[in-house]
Amino acid sequence: MDTFRDRLGQWFKPYAALWITMLVGGALVVTMALLGAEVYNNVVDEEGLASLDLPALELSQDMRNPALSAGVTAFTNIGGGIGMPILASILTGWLTFLSRTWRPIILVGGAAAVSTLATTVGKRLVGRTRPDHAEAVPPYETSPSFPSGHTLNTTVVIGVLVYVMCLQFDVLWARITAITAGVIFIIAMGLSRVFLGHHWLTDVMAGWFLGLAWVGMVILAHRLFHVLRKREHAGPAPTFEHPALRDDPSG
Repeated sequence: MDTFRDRLGQWFKPYAALWITMLVGGALVVTMALLGAEVYNNVVDEEGLASLDLPALELSQDMRNPALSAGVTAFTNIGGGIGMPILASILTGWLTFLSRTWRPIILVGGAAAVSTLATTVGKRLVGRTRPDHAEAVPPYETSPSFPSGHTLNTTVVIGVLVYVMCLQFDVLWARITAITAGVIFIIAMGLSRVFLGHHWLTDVMAGWFLGLAWVGMVILAHRLFHVLRKREHAGPAPTFEHPALRDDPSG
């Protein structure tokens, strides 16, 4: 039993500073969700709409056709409660295998937990009604609209995964590819919610803002973790096998 505890301590104690910083940052992001709810109440009119919302919805309705709506629906499902956990698990498992560290699991898992909490808090506080079903593409959703959970959670999970990929691969083209693909995916996911009439544009903008703020917190926590370890002369973070950094993602 003592040996088991010692081994657990060797793996998890070095990450204490990272967890503490992420917990503090997570509390700040949830607070930002509370403030966002207050700002929302100040910028919308008596019908709960900001000046951008109706024009964006009307433009989306003009662009719709059966084939495009079906394709966008399939894409937006990737960012839902089933699709995103599956995608995140696959990419996190792949990065964990390549790096032989707990880093992807800790960063992505911790970040996703806080983004889910921020989404829940924001929806319950604001209770904003989604666009009418007559203006949306089925299947319809009934949960509160603000902020867009698809957008917030996708921004956080993909943003952190892109950060971990940039740490894993040294070659410039791999980093540029990861960043470009991540940005396009995040923007497209948010716009898909507006296109389908499942969210107002301001719901999506709030999701982007809160998500990017939390990704920044996670990156700051991770960088601080390495600074503290260097200051304490503790060496690099523990790995499964202490492998060398891979230069080529295909290698």
